[in-house]
Amino acid sequence: MALPNIFEKEISEKIISRIEELTSETKAHWGKMHVAQMLAHCNVTYEMLFENKHKKPNGMMRLILNLFVKKTVVNEVPYKRNSQTAPQFIISDACEFEYEKGRLITYIRRTQEMGFSAFENKASHSFGVLSATEWNNMLYKHLDHHLGQFGV
Repeated sequence: MALPNIFEKEISEKIISRIEELTSETKAHWGKMHVAQMLAHCNVTYEMLFENKHKKPNGMMRLILNLFVKKTVVNEVPYKRNSQTAPQFIISDACEFEYEKGRLITYIRRTQEMGFSAFENKASHSFGVLSATEWNNMLYKHLDHHLGQFGV
């Protein structure tokens, strides 16, 4: 089953429409994050893509990530509820809902505008070079999982 293509404007705008349905009071159906933390959590993927904000894993950690985590992250199988979260994705600080929502929408549009071909053989922060399909799966699946967590 191929996942929807986040690089297509129609698909990215559907994701954004789901984000727009959220309010600062939207409650999670599972998990520990509140909605603003979830948005900040989703922004981490894009910060790793576009910002030099997060430390890259060393060679040994990258090997472990590639051997044990990469397949789960880039395949088409949806994440299970309450899956383990990598430490850099854990958001414990207070977050401002509108700010995090705006950042996420901006990142999604920027990614869509860059397009599928810009992500072919593009290096990721943690997994090294990925195909555009692997990027799509990683980006779409993560957003879909967390938007579903909050019922949108």
